[in-house]
Formats: sequence, C-alpha cells, structure tokens
Amino acid sequence: MPSLPDRLEAGNPYPLGATWNGLGVNFAVFSRHATQMQLCVFDSSGRRELHRYEMPEHTDEVWHGYLPDAMPGLVYGFRAYGPYEPQNGHRFNPHKLLLDPYAKGLLGTLRWTDAAYGYRVNSPRADLSFDRRDSAPAMVKGVVAHDAFLWDDDRRPNTQWSDTVIYEAHVRGLTRLLQDVRPPERGTFAALGHPVTIEHLKRIGITAIELMPVQAFLQDRELLQRNLVNYWGYNTLSFFTVEPGYLSAGDADEARIAIRRLHAAGIEVLLDVVYNHTCEADRMGPTLCWRGLDNASYYRLVDEERRSYVNDTGTGNTLNLTNPRVLQMVMDSLRYWARSFRIDGFRFDLGVTLGREAHGFDPGAGFFDALRQDPELSQLKLISEPWDMGPGGYQLGRHPPGFAEWNDRYRDTVRRYWRGDPGMRPELARRLSGSADLFGRDGTRKPWASINFVASHDGMTLEDIVSYTHKHNEENGENNADGTNENHSCNWGVDGPTSNPSITARRERVKRSMLATLLFSVGTPMVLGGDECGRTQRGNNNPYCQDSEVSWLDWQEARRPDRLALTAFVGRLLRIRQDHPVLRAHDFPHGQIQTVPGILDIDWTDERGERLTPEDWNNEEGRALVMAVSGNGTLQRELLALLMNASGTALDFHLAADCCWEVLIDSAHPERMPHPVEGKSYRLKEHAAAIIITTLGELQDTRN
Repeated sequence: MPSLPDRLEAGNPYPLGATWNGLGVNFAVFSRHATQMQLCVFDSSGRRELHRYEMPEHTDEVWHGYLPDAMPGLVYGFRAYGPYEPQNGHRFNPHKLLLDPYAKGLLGTLRWTDAAYGYRVNSPRADLSFDRRDSAPAMVKGVVAHDAFLWDDDRRPNTQWSDTVIYEAHVRGLTRLLQDVRPPERGTFAALGHPVTIEHLKRIGITAIELMPVQAFLQDRELLQRNLVNYWGYNTLSFFTVEPGYLSAGDADEARIAIRRLHAAGIEVLLDVVYNHTCEADRMGPTLCWRGLDNASYYRLVDEERRSYVNDTGTGNTLNLTNPRVLQMVMDSLRYWARSFRIDGFRFDLGVTLGREAHGFDPGAGFFDALRQDPELSQLKLISEPWDMGPGGYQLGRHPPGFAEWNDRYRDTVRRYWRGDPGMRPELARRLSGSADLFGRDGTRKPWASINFVASHDGMTLEDIVSYTHKHNEENGENNADGTNENHSCNWGVDGPTSNPSITARRERVKRSMLATLLFSVGTPMVLGGDECGRTQRGNNNPYCQDSEVSWLDWQEARRPDRLALTAFVGRLLRIRQDHPVLRAHDFPHGQIQTVPGILDIDWTDERGERLTPEDWNNEEGRALVMAVSGNGTLQRELLALLMNASGTALDFHLAADCCWEVLIDSAHPERMPHPVEGKSYRLKEHAAAIIITTLGELQDTRN
C-alpha cells in the first residue's frame, strides 16, 4: 500500500459508499444527525488501524471525502459522533467502528464481545449507559471493491410470467451433500452453477430458481451460544455483499459465474431479500452500522418513546423506508444486484413492512412507487410476502400491479383438501382457478400474481406434510414452542418414518396428488427445493437454525429408485403444463366464455359428471371435484380436466360420452404412460388425482 496522505480531499456526495475511480477512492455516507464523521483505514489483515481521517465535507446530509492513490482492497470503517440520547432516538458512539451500509466487500466476521454494544452490557441503566471500549478489534470491516466482471453475451432468460415455474432453494442446503462436486465447493455458488445441479433443474422443468437470502448476514449471538447458527439468513448485515460463506474462494465472481451458467441454461435467478429490518435487533442489540450512523433516520421509532423501536417485523427493529435516504439505500441495493449480478427478480421478505406509511399499509407507498416507476427494476420479477407482524399485517391480494404474492391461502386449502377436511370444495375451486377473488378484483392484475405453493422453506416439506401430524422442532432448543402449530398435515397412521407398505403407498399417492394439483392450477407454481425427491426435515417446520442434515438435500437418498420416480413424475407434470397453453392462462377464467359451443373456459363437476349446484357446493361431505379448462392448444382446441378424489374410497368419474379421453397422468399409477380411457368413466383410487385430455377440433390456419 502506498503511503497514506495526511487528510482527505473534499470528494463528492454521490455515489454513496466507497467508489474507486482509478486514481483513488471516494467515500460517502449518509447521516443527518451526526456532528462529525471519521474514516478509519486498516492494514490488509484488518487488525491494525493505520489512519483516522476526518470526513471533510457534509453536503445534503451526506458526509464525503476522497482518498488519493487508494485502491480496491483497502480495508475501512466509519466512526460517527453525535448525541448519545436513546430517549430521543440518538445512539451515536464514536468508540464503535461502523460498517459502511454500501460496503461491497467484507473482511472477517464479527467476534461477539460486549464491546460490540453501544451501552454497558449488564449495566443497571441498560441501554441508557454508555460503553467506551473500542469495538474495532472484533468488528467486521468493509473492503473497497471494483466490479469488472465480463458478462459479454449473457442474456436474461426473460421468461414470461405465465410460463414461469419457481424452485425455492437454499444455496448451501441444495448442494452441501452433492458428491459430484469437490468438497470445498459444496454448499456454495460454485456448486449451484455446477452442471449436475443445473441438469437436475432442467430435467424437472424449472424456469426460475429463487434463492433464500444471499446478502451477507450476521450469526446471532444467542444462537451461537446454543451451538446453533442462523441458517436461513434473514438477518442482514450488508445489503450490497454476497454472504462470504457461500463463496468457496471468497470471490464474488463465483456467484456471477453461477448466475451466468444458469442463464445459459434458460433459468432465471431470483433473490429472497430482507429490507424490512437489519441484524442490529432491538434497543438492546449491538451497534454495527445503521444504529451508530443515524439511528433516528434509519429506523422507525415509537413516537411516544423514542428509545424503543417499531417492531412490525418481529425481529426487534423496522427500517424506515419513509426516509428518502433509507429508501435510496434499498433502491441502490436492488439496482446493484440487478446490474452487477444480473439478478432476474426479487422476493421481498415481509413485503407489507416495505409498504407501510404513517397510517399503515398502502399499495401506493413510496417503496412501491419507486419500484414501479424504475425503468430497470420494474421489468424484473417482483414478488412480495404479503404479511408482517404489525397491525393490519395480512395484505394478501392488495399489492399494486406488477407484483406477484405468495398465496398462503392456496397452500392451506390444498393441504386441507387432500387431508380430507370437510367443506373444502368451494375454497379449493377459488384457489385452483387463480384466486381471482384476491387478485382480480379491480382488473389490473393477472393470474400470475398468485404464487401457488404447497410447501416453502417456512414450514414442513411435502414429505413431512404427509408424514407428521404435529411439528417436531425439538432440535431447535426452544421446547418445540417455535414454528406454527397449523400445518394442516396428516401422518396417515404413524408419525414419522414407517415400514408399513400401505401407509407408505398412501403417503406417496397424496404427495403426487398435491403436486398434480399445484401444477394444474391457474397461477405461478412454486416448488420447494427437494420436494421433487422426498426431502424430509424430520418434522421440523422451522429449521432456521439447522445447518445440518435436517435442512440439506440428501442427493444419495434422492437417487434411490423410488425418489427418482417421484422426480420423474414432477418432470412429467411440468411437461404437461408446458405442452398445453390452456394450463398457462393469461387471464382469469370465470366460466362465462364458451371456447366452443357448450364448453366453458372453466367448469366444475364431480364424479357424477354433472355441474355442481349450490347444494352440491355446500355439501360438506363432497370430496370429489373435477376442474375442466378449455382453450386453444398448439394445433387444436383442447379440454383438460383434473380429477380429484380426496375421499377414502375409489370413485368412478363419469366423462362426457361424445369425447375421446386420454389419461395423461394418474397419481395412483405414476408408472403408466398416457393412454386412452376405456368406456364412459374413469376409476380413480382414493386420495388420487389424474389429468385427462380430449380435443375439441383443429384450429383454423390463419396464415396466408
């Protein structure tokens, strides 16, 4: 490193963060309430502070300075001066080294010590006390980075929403046990981009992989003390940095290479992002970044008691996106991932929090407006988790146009129907037909806005839904009190693994039936990673702290013949969805349009082959349902039907006698290939589903 100058030059207030221009590095950091800001430069190990600079300029609430001759690789942090008045919302403490909110590289990990807190831990005055110990020796530090990756001819797949099939996965969990990959690369982006991983996704028919948080996150002190870890990663430390644990060699280009390989295979990459809160927790949490830079600006504080944080997230704090600089940070972060990593879309954790204004959730909130008007981000796939822990926190279907939403009502309804709950047919019909009652109310949104899923990371896997009646989270160390009790699951006779062949057969059939239901439904399907090959979490429905076999996909187990058969079944379902455009509806079907005389775009019958009357819909004991959809296929008008039998006995489904039906797939007989229906009815086993098809006539050739 060249000798450092004695002082910083003025520099510029934009862009925020540390920016190398070939001759030096410009530093800019927002703080409205700080009275003084210092830049601390460290040696390459991060152990020794080499120089402490006063930031010379303060423009529009941004402190900035320029360090000539500085290069990428420079290790740095900030110290902010100002009032330490927790009762007034201010928690400045210059003894605490602060991470740059825009840091694009990190050095080290936080070593948990009481010096990481702005107050004296165990003091009778709690967070009103003041700690003068220097936190720098234990603190993770920023590293000046320079993005120079050659994307060359990389092309985003730009898959239409109606053609999209999402696969939710964890970077580490997906490949930690993938023996085809070198041991140092397992559980990293290198393994995610490995040909074996990509071929598996392609074989199924996945068009987009949604990764659980990959932005650098903090390991909670309390979890480490219990010999557990924050496995899921919903505890963001840096909004601009790849989680170091997911890089086999520490180079962020590893993630870019994986994304480029996925793009080359036609697979989009979506990120699950956490902009609703940070890792600094509540008022008793550590001072690592935002709290020390400007607590009153970055966080939403309780009006009556500025010492406390609004906790709509259930994690202790809530970012204040009504502050333009905080909103700018989020938008800058999204653009960075979209540009520097060519991410294809984002799933917003606790998306309702991001849309909260002073009066509560608002579809016209500044965050939504900023995204929707952005010429770049608005063209990506935007997905919200439509709930949070705050008042009025359940907002399914109320997000603005351009957003898709996780549809938990779909999840619960499908689980309950296949469990055999009474009175489910009306609700099931609404969910399977795209949830128009939720997403089609004002005519501005399309069926793809409903992200349909049966299982996600947050809850039981598909295997466990049919294997456990109650959760088993004992390994989390919280006396099985964590995680939801409403799993709508059923063990079908024995809790957990069993050697009983009849129970096993029923479980497998129910799994296949739920998958057939999911992939026939109107909307955007999402498959939980590992559900295609029977991954189990041993009944744990909240393995957020389980970096172990509980959470990892066992590839050796997945290659058992019966598991491969399930994977092949999922692949067949997705090929059926891809081969028949009528299953990828662009508009909500309402059963009011005749595609050919006498045939509606969507219709509902039961095993008798008769349209359901109001009395039939209200029959709580009716557990058979047929969803028939019709429209233009590739060359012919088609009528496809999903036959569902959630009862405990086999049923004969009567079919239209003037049609020649073909069975495409049957969850009770997964080994059977497409074959014609013999006679005027089709026998469907208990707890089974089948997809059948007939043609309604050739399309007219309108080409000249």
